[in-house]
Amino acid sequence: VQLVESGGGLVQAGGSLRLSCAASGRTFTTYNMGWFRQAPGKEREFVATISSVGTVTDYSDSVKGRFIISRDNAANTVYLQMNSLKPEDTAVYHCAASRRYGLPTSPADFGSWGQGTQVTVSS
Repeated sequence: VQLVESGGGLVQAGGSLRLSCAASGRTFTTYNMGWFRQAPGKEREFVATISSVGTVTDYSDSVKGRFIISRDNAANTVYLQMNSLKPEDTAVYHCAASRRYGLPTSPADFGSWGQGTQVTVSS
């Protein structure tokens, strides 16, 4: 599956952004989907994940209560609604696809990655 992210940009602290990730192919519904982020000089960090049918989600503690992951399987798209943004949320955000059983959260469990979209939160 090929993935293309969009929706990044510059926003003030406290603001919101919605990221989208469009997937190609007819097998989107067989993948668990995840969002990860990577800030300069830091490791890639898990943000959120959603099951293949969209009924189960998981979040990192740093974004829980502020971010919402969702998916539209008819549109082959996964979203990340980001609210109450903080300067420490600044990073390149990547979506990823996994066929690993369960709800994966490790980058090693995801075999397909998008190129990423930059999110910058100013203080």
